[in-house]
Amino acid sequence: MAEKLDPPSSGHDVDLLKDIQMNLLECKVCFNDFSETCRPQHLLCGHILCQECVSALSHPVLRKLECPFCRQLCSVDRTSSCQVLKDLREMLLSHESRCAAPPQSAEEGLSSERRWRAKPGVWGGWGTLINPVGFDVLGPLGTVVTVHDGERRVVVFSSKGEIVNSFGPRGRAARDISYPLDVAVSPLGHVVVTDGGDQAVKIYTSRGSHLITIKATFQLPWGVDTDGSGDIVVSDALAGSLSQIKVDYCSRVTFECRTSVSDLENPRAVACCATTGNIATIEHLKSDTRLTVFTKDFHVVYQNDSANVGLQFDVCMHVSAVTFDPSGEVIVVDCSHGMVWSLGSPWRGSVPVPLVSANLVRPVAVKCVNNKLMILDSGEHTVKSYNTESGPGSTRVTGAFKDL
Repeated sequence: MAEKLDPPSSGHDVDLLKDIQMNLLECKVCFNDFSETCRPQHLLCGHILCQECVSALSHPVLRKLECPFCRQLCSVDRTSSCQVLKDLREMLLSHESRCAAPPQSAEEGLSSERRWRAKPGVWGGWGTLINPVGFDVLGPLGTVVTVHDGERRVVVFSSKGEIVNSFGPRGRAARDISYPLDVAVSPLGHVVVTDGGDQAVKIYTSRGSHLITIKATFQLPWGVDTDGSGDIVVSDALAGSLSQIKVDYCSRVTFECRTSVSDLENPRAVACCATTGNIATIEHLKSDTRLTVFTKDFHVVYQNDSANVGLQFDVCMHVSAVTFDPSGEVIVVDCSHGMVWSLGSPWRGSVPVPLVSANLVRPVAVKCVNNKLMILDSGEHTVKSYNTESGPGSTRVTGAFKDL
């Protein structure tokens, strides 16, 4: 087992050492820390994997592997030991031994700041998930449903991170999925996928049986979510619209599909609030993003773009995904800075509060379920789970799960 760095609690030094540990001193495929038994190796493309992952991903005869990050074909025989990272690790371990802080008391060790910096629970990883784009959580059991670029487009994980099912083969048939963009799970467990390649919304049972394909007049169906009644809300990025679909899941019949909003600009992510019925979407403008929150009847209650938020609160964010916490407050993802924020109830003048600002490479989606904040990190091909506490004004990250 690799030695763990436990940096001294001194402002910027803590953050710097933590970022080095998480972003430089671990293999981004297996998430093991580099050590004498987990040696960092340079690929020809410049990316770094551990020796064990190089061996596992390479062809046994051709002795070549496809880099999991840039897809370049690399020769195993032309990899080299990354001495720089070895030296960096030794320097930091030496620094820690010289500057170690006195042991914390039990009470200090349980502080919220200490706990949330631990590594989060992780579902997936490269090979299990390939460039995931959307996920949702099925009910109180915590089953995680993701869509990605694998041969079977939908992967279902148990709450402990084990794969329990995969379905939706790559293809153009009605039951296949050509190019998934998002996924939602209905209150009864039906899986709803937006297929941009087939310009359709496709519905499956929780076990993966195809129920119905809805084409309607979609040009590029993108974001999707379901409300408390199981009605489906879909954004169409090209048409600039939000549509509401009512489905009889048992009879496999669509009995209403109507456009509820038609004047949006490139809407993508969509979220429905089970508590208030509010609906939120993120519009991708030419050089900015805009968050719009509607009532359940699609009346605007809040609309603001990232530039205005920056001017108002001196906060720079490029919002790319949205969800609601159990109290109905808004949580957003800032993909460009690798952060997750609570906006509270912005229509009441709430101040943005950062929730997670470390351990994220390219967050693309977020859910708040069962007092957990769950984040899809496409940059590391994983879903990560954090403890949360909901309180007045915001959701506060207080810890991170391991071995869920």
